[in-house]
Order: sequence, then structure tokens, then C-alpha cells
Amino acid sequence: MQIKELKSEGLSHELEITIPANDLDKRVEDRLVEYGKGVNIPGFRKGKVPMPVLRQRYGKAMLGEVLEKAVNETSSQVLSDKKIKPAMQPKIEVVTFDEGKDLVYKMAVESLPEVKVMDLKTIKLEKPVAKVPAEKVEETLAEIASNNSTSKTVETKRASKDGDIVLMDFAGRRKRDDFTVEGMSSLGFELKLGSGQFIPGFEDQLIGKKAGEKVEVLVTFPADYGMKDLAGEEAIFDVTIHELKESVACEVDDEFAKTVGFDDLAALRKVIEENMNGEYDRMSRLKVKKALLDVLDDAHTIELPSTMVEAEHSSIISRIEQERAQEHNHAPGEKCDHDHSVADEEKAELKDIAERRVRLGLVLAEIGNANEVTVAEQELHQAVIQEAQKYQGQEAQVFEYYKNNPQMIEMLRAPLFEEKVVDFILEQATVKEVTVDVESLLKEDFDDEMPAKKEKKPAAKKSTAKKPAAKKDGDKKPAAKKAPAKKTAAKK
Repeated sequence: MQIKELKSEGLSHELEITIPANDLDKRVEDRLVEYGKGVNIPGFRKGKVPMPVLRQRYGKAMLGEVLEKAVNETSSQVLSDKKIKPAMQPKIEVVTFDEGKDLVYKMAVESLPEVKVMDLKTIKLEKPVAKVPAEKVEETLAEIASNNSTSKTVETKRASKDGDIVLMDFAGRRKRDDFTVEGMSSLGFELKLGSGQFIPGFEDQLIGKKAGEKVEVLVTFPADYGMKDLAGEEAIFDVTIHELKESVACEVDDEFAKTVGFDDLAALRKVIEENMNGEYDRMSRLKVKKALLDVLDDAHTIELPSTMVEAEHSSIISRIEQERAQEHNHAPGEKCDHDHSVADEEKAELKDIAERRVRLGLVLAEIGNANEVTVAEQELHQAVIQEAQKYQGQEAQVFEYYKNNPQMIEMLRAPLFEEKVVDFILEQATVKEVTVDVESLLKEDFDDEMPAKKEKKPAAKKSTAKKPAAKKDGDKKPAAKKAPAKKTAAKK
């Protein structure tokens, strides 16, 4: 094998490798001998087929397999001999090859940069912490009671008000042509006024009405409404109000606590406080992690492999475009009037994010590997279980999927490795806890993708826990849980 260095600039390397014809011929012959041990050809005993016959019958078929294996083996050997650690899969281009002649191919590859890690013991961080205020626990108790409230019919002839439940029939039509779209009507529908369940303007027009009244509701569907036949259109709904109901709050006591699965009110309060403490701890961790990543990002100047940055940049853009498509409720490939593409000015900012991710990934990997940070198989197994729990009723398929796709297991390993490396660094650093109020802890962004000056607020996450979960917003109340309702065109 001959190696010729064509280029070596920074992290970029280009090499020309020549595999002599006699080497390839020997590889083909060895493969034919191996194959000939099990082949059956009339007129010859099994395993005794002459080499000329094997070459004539199977030589060309074996050549492609031998070439691929030869390129893989020699390219790996060259990288090892040259002490090049590839950042991404090398690009291979065959220059010349013909049967009986040398194989010449080019290999272009970017190497991983050398990462000189800062002294971790010099890192100084502040970790914001907050205590659970007693009033927040009481607010959550009140919310749980509200979510479990009952309702009773309004016996007086009073008009409806915000918070009332209206039992109604409605039938809608597009205003400009009286066209009725499927889902624009319903019978015996219960709507809580002020819940924001229907499109803007609908519920407001039912306030001040009485049971037995018929109301004509005029609304305009949002321009980005999921049903394109109604997007941006005015519509008229003929509504008949049959009954008004009002919520009856639960008494917050031991009996109420038992109805939601606890021994008494004290036990319920304890769980609420524990959940809130857990949530505050999680937020504290996110904030100190982000501060740590900012320090690491600022402290390390690294020549980044362009292939890694480009791959990460493309991945970010692709994910954003997929999320935008999902927001408009259409399947991949389905024609849509909305433009999901990422604008050029957005791409520039996303390029900064991609570079930060790659830079931090290299730094964290160097720290983890140098300090023998590993992810145990049991931790990976637990991660697979957690993934499976997201798909109730399909757990077996999820386990099978990860079993048959080792590369997906590696995708689970990466975030686990990152968190363990962050834990290791925080143990080396000086971390001072600073007490803050709840609003200060919760109001800021926890996105670790960009430095603080470019932060954006994250979307609130929905809880699926059956027992009361801690609130994530210090001053907003969670919406009451409702039974799944049949989707109508008037709903958001």
C-alpha cells in the first residue's frame, strides 16, 4: 500500500492511497478459497473446486466485496498510522481501478482538534435556590380543588357570566357562502365560559345570555387555523342555550384529600411541597448548568471541524422545519400554504448555535474521556424504559426497536454522558448557593443553546402526572383537567 499526502491544512487532510493489483488479487483468491469450501458445482466434490473455475464463476462477484473491504481496512489503517482522529466519516473517491490493475482512491477527512481544557478548579459559579412559599402550596391546593369541582344547574333566571358552564347546541356555517364544514355543529355541548376552549370571540358573545335563548355568534377564524377551509374566514354559529351551570368548589379538607388518593390533607400538602421542591431543584440545576456551559464556551477557543458544524446546522434547521409543519397539522410531504422554511437571518443565528454545540461537545467529551466518565449499561437500560413509558401499550415494540437499532442506543447515551460530565465538573468547581425568590428562579430562560444575551423563553411543559404536580410558573394557575371532547371547528 502506498500513501501520498495531497493536502494537510489545519484540520483538513486529503490522502491518495494505492493498493497494488497483486494485493487485491491475493484478497480475491483468499475470499474465493473461503467461499469454495461450501459451494456445490456439478462434477466437483464439495470444497475441491479448482481455483480457475471459482474465478470464472465468482471472481467478478467477489471483486466488489473485496474492494469495499480493502478500502475500509486500508483507510482505517492509514488514519491510525497518521494519528488522525476523524471528526466525521471520511469521504472516499475512487480515482482509478480496472481488473488486474492497482486501485487508487482519495480520502478527504477532517480531524478532531486538540482540546486544551481549562483548570476546572478555577471555575466559580452561583447556583440560585428558592424555598417553597406556603402560599404557593395553598394556591396549588385551591387549583386541585377547582379542577375537581362539581357543577349544579343555575335555578334562577339570571344571565350567564364568566366561569359558567353553558349546555348548548350549535351549528355553524361560513359567512360568505353559507358553506358548512364538518365539525361546525354539535348537540348537548358543555362549554365553560372564559376557558378559551373555543376560538377568540365565541365565548364572549355567550356572556350575558339566559337559558332558552338563541344566539347568533359571529367570529373570524385565525389566519393560521388548522382547517384551511376556515382559515381567515368569517363564520356564523346559531347557538341554542339549554341550561346554565355553575361550578361548586370542593371543601379543602381531609375528605377532599381522600378523594384524590391521599390519607389526609397533610399528606396531600406534603406531596405538593415535595413536588415543588423537586421542580425548583431542577430549575436550579438548569441554571447552574447553563452558567457552566457559558464559562466553558467562553474559555475555549477551538478550530471547529466544518463538517461537524455543517451537519449540526442542517440538523437544527431540519428539526425546526419539521416542528413548524407539525404546528399546522399536516403530514410530511403534504401540500401546505404555510412556509415552514428557515429564513437566512435565522440560519445565521442557528449557525452560532451549531458552533456552540460542537465546541461544547468537544470540550465535554475531552473532559469526560480524560477522567474516565462512563455511562453504565444499567443506566442505558433505564433510559430505554423511560422512552418506552412514553408510548403506553407499545412498550414491547419500543424495546424491540432499540434492540435492533444500536445507533439509537447511542443517541440515548449522549445526553446521559453529558449530564455525568457536567456533574463531574460541578464537583471540581466552586459552586455557591444564592437564595432568590421563586419568580427570579422561574422567570428566566434555561436554554443552554445560546449565551444569556440571546436567550428566548421556553414553552411551558405539560404535566402528565396523576398526582398533583408542582407548578412551573410562580404566578400562573394551571388549567383544569377536562375529559377529552369531540373536536369541533369552533374549538382552537
